[in-house]
Amino acid sequence: MIQQNSELKAERLKVKIYNTRAEMGSGAAQDVAQKIRELLLEQDFVNIIFAAAPSQSEFLSYLCLEEDVSWNRINAFHMDEYIGLDQKAPQSFAYFLKEAIFDKVPFHKVHLLQGTATDLEAECRRYSALLEDFPVDIVCLGIGENGHLAFNDPHVADFRDPFAVKVVNLDRVSRQQQVHDDCFATIDEVPVSALTLTVPSLLKARFIYCMVPGTNKAQAIHHTLHSEVKENYPSTALRKHPHAVLYLDVDSASKLKQ
Repeated sequence: MIQQNSELKAERLKVKIYNTRAEMGSGAAQDVAQKIRELLLEQDFVNIIFAAAPSQSEFLSYLCLEEDVSWNRINAFHMDEYIGLDQKAPQSFAYFLKEAIFDKVPFHKVHLLQGTATDLEAECRRYSALLEDFPVDIVCLGIGENGHLAFNDPHVADFRDPFAVKVVNLDRVSRQQQVHDDCFATIDEVPVSALTLTVPSLLKARFIYCMVPGTNKAQAIHHTLHSEVKENYPSTALRKHPHAVLYLDVDSASKLKQ
């Protein structure tokens, strides 16, 4: 059994385990806020990509409360969005992030993926160009029940993807997770496709902070830390990043080896 309030490493990936989701969220928020402050001492702006999921709720809530963060010097992005779902729909990731953080603190600029764009390939190019213009300093993300990063499900994940943003079809496990998270009542209501930042696009960030609480994620966390680094478990790519931290609670860490 992994001890509570402990730390370990899996190759280059640092892992912090907390007693509760709240403690996990608070600890991650403190670390991200401190990194923002450090970066702003050496550069004019910080560019951050955020994930939209209930797993991020505690972290985002605590991050908004952090003091002495110059939000007006931060450009925000999000990492995936359903295709065909209006941004005003409560299930859209843009809506989630607006409610959780984007409308709560005064960012310099918020750049949203447009899942309702009539030309999706053009939208991918537009967002890719933004990521080139504003190189990513920090990514704040989670891990899916199938090990996905953003919507890079195992069947579409590519650790050498030539694209920064792409259109993907979602696998059944990924769609069912949205039901488990109470975002949709049934799997038939969950969209079947999305826009997503690719794995290389996420890993280009200088610093990665990954928050993954809950029993439903325990198997994915086991694979993240113990399985071979390859696309059938996309989250294993985090083990190769030089500055990545994984934050767990005792539930998500429950299937880890001692």
